[in-house]
Amino acid sequence: MGSNRATINAVIDLGGPFLWFSCNDYVSNTYAPIPCGSAKCEVAKGIGCVGCNLPPRPGCTNDTCGASPYNPYLDILVSQGFAEDTLYAKNRVPEFLFSCMDKDYLEGLARGTTGMLGLARSEISFHKQVVGKFNLPHKFSLCFPSSGIGKLSVGPGLGSAISKLLKTTPLIINPVSTYPIFVTGDPSDEYFINVKSIRVNGEELSVKKSYFSIDKNGVGGTKISTIRNFTALHNSIYKPFTRAFVKAAANMKIKSVASVNPFRACFSSDSISKNPTGPLVPDIDLVLPGKDVYWRIKGANSMVEIDRKTTCLGFVDGGSNPRTSVVIGAHQLEDNFLEFDLVSSQLRFSSSLLTQNKSCSRL
Repeated sequence: MGSNRATINAVIDLGGPFLWFSCNDYVSNTYAPIPCGSAKCEVAKGIGCVGCNLPPRPGCTNDTCGASPYNPYLDILVSQGFAEDTLYAKNRVPEFLFSCMDKDYLEGLARGTTGMLGLARSEISFHKQVVGKFNLPHKFSLCFPSSGIGKLSVGPGLGSAISKLLKTTPLIINPVSTYPIFVTGDPSDEYFINVKSIRVNGEELSVKKSYFSIDKNGVGGTKISTIRNFTALHNSIYKPFTRAFVKAAANMKIKSVASVNPFRACFSSDSISKNPTGPLVPDIDLVLPGKDVYWRIKGANSMVEIDRKTTCLGFVDGGSNPRTSVVIGAHQLEDNFLEFDLVSSQLRFSSSLLTQNKSCSRL
């Protein structure tokens, strides 16, 4: 990034509106703050004008378009300014918009990272800026590895080798923004899908259908998150879900043991058989619109090994009043290929690549 080609290690935030990173040690001759009131400030949805009483440097300039980078791990918004610089990825991306962040607000980020790369539906997300600069179709794909190096691609996908494994479901719009600060009437920039029900070992959970729909206040529904470690379920879904899983596991001679926080359903590791695709446990299906369309979650994505003796169901209780009923977390996304097609507003997904003797690190 910038004239010195500094390496920015950032957490991928599927719901984040833009790239932000700590500029405290950032040096670049091509760094330029975005002036408040400018056309670029309007595109970025800048908030007011910010200044700085210290000597000028990246992240400390006057008359700058106001940004509000958000650290979800601290649940804090910070007043900063938008800027632009040259981004060096696979190709050179000039005039790439981003926000600085003070290093004092990095707590909670993965070790070695200093920022967050936003991939939401916003005008200045990473993919939106890249497709705009290179006139690419507006789509991007993600594949998080369980080990090794994963994939983040913008534009055309990986071709027929992977496409034949993919199912398709519509991306839907939550009419009310889910960002901590927004203007009334703004829809959410996050990615929601229309999960209709959940099955455990082929048996549908007995849960009120209203939890799976989004109401007029933007409450409910299902979104995909890369910043939640584990899928969180509304308490009224989580309770019958864990009961059904424990029962199905017992039918497979899997022995329950004491729970380990934050998980409720835990099992003796010795009682769980394994194969190259992970622990052999009851399958979990997120049922989607259409004939025989579902997102299957197998053992590698459903289970978490606590220690040699204990393995737990890697889903957590989202509470009795969450904003979103089902938040699909990063563990459940590992070695699943996801393509977000924002031209047709569809998600293409693979379920676990391990079942096809593939992985995100081997694509």
